[in-house]
Amino acid sequence: MSAGRRPRAVVTGLGVVSPHGVGAETFWKAVADGTSSLGPVTREGCGHLPLRVAGEVRGFDAVETIEERFLVQTDRFTHFALAAAQLAMEDARFGRADIASPYSVGVVTAAGSGGGEFGQRELQNLWGHGSRYVGPYQSIAWFYAASTGQISIRNDFKGPCGVVAADEAGGLDALAHAALTVRGGTERVVCGATEAPLAPYSVVCQLGYPELSRADEPDRAYRPFTAAACGFAPAEGGAMLVVEEETAARERGAEPRATVAGHAATFTGASRWEQSRAGLARAIQGALAEAGCRPEEIDVVFADALGVPEADRAEALALTDALGAHARRVPVTAPKTGTGRAYCAAPVLDVATAVLSMEHGLIPPTPHVFDLCHDLDVVAGRARAVEPRTALVLSRGLMGGNSALVLRKGA
Repeated sequence: MSAGRRPRAVVTGLGVVSPHGVGAETFWKAVADGTSSLGPVTREGCGHLPLRVAGEVRGFDAVETIEERFLVQTDRFTHFALAAAQLAMEDARFGRADIASPYSVGVVTAAGSGGGEFGQRELQNLWGHGSRYVGPYQSIAWFYAASTGQISIRNDFKGPCGVVAADEAGGLDALAHAALTVRGGTERVVCGATEAPLAPYSVVCQLGYPELSRADEPDRAYRPFTAAACGFAPAEGGAMLVVEEETAARERGAEPRATVAGHAATFTGASRWEQSRAGLARAIQGALAEAGCRPEEIDVVFADALGVPEADRAEALALTDALGAHARRVPVTAPKTGTGRAYCAAPVLDVATAVLSMEHGLIPPTPHVFDLCHDLDVVAGRARAVEPRTALVLSRGLMGGNSALVLRKGA
């Protein structure tokens, strides 16, 4: 490393468990094709609830990839995290032989809903049968930090570990925390977010969100930037990434796939969507400044795309505030309309998509969106053959967080 050069945090591996399927390539094919995996909610106990459409992870069998001793003490959201982390490490060709010291690897995750399914089952046992029927793992499986802990235990990672307990924007904040940890001297961090918010207890907790879509039809449930926008469809699943210090990655023969170039976050208050304009614009400007990136260098924007008219308008205006005239020219996409919005995991899936988009030279479309009502170049219908080298990923949370992340292709 040259004298005075700041260590660079690079992405070397991706692991995805999503409504589109398991694995980054399966996910990418569906995203690039503009596939929608939204469908009726089929989880047991949810049939009488007013949430009709969501993105469910189907065909995922945790037993195939995770040891029984971890399964019995963890919730579905941690099953997703363990599986995605393993996929990310395999994708990065990173194994125990590459660990000079267990203290050289950390873990950072974000979580919004925690282990609601595990917690509901144990509480039902308590109420229906008594305290003797409640297992000891009730004390940890629901906990928002469970995925960080179990990934580190399973792989004997003893480096800096953390968890961002936040709204949706926390997914990007976790990646930024991982990048900062790497720049501070840790060789690599396994990071990301997964969610499992479709158990009955978890769904009931979400019904208080006015932004939640109550639409009955999958192709109408999540349509941001249109006059028919009626909220967002929730989803389960998520993604994990391997983020490494560039020199350490190259020394073990790993090729950087993207650089985490800049990040910034702000807070503007719960559901104050008009105020989110200024906060999101400030986050974008801060991320560009940290990345040393001019607005016109942004080749694609992965939008937050909440699907609420006031929020969509605020996001469009924030892009204009931060990017100027370039905001009308830069392609904007929101592939999450085909999977649903997986809370903290949603922007992490967008980051994985951005890395794959830059590698494949293709900007994926925004499913279900065609009658646009904002002055943005939203990619709709089919993928666009463009070779983006710099991507801007945006996220806002229902509780008021705003976050922006700049990624550059390669290193």
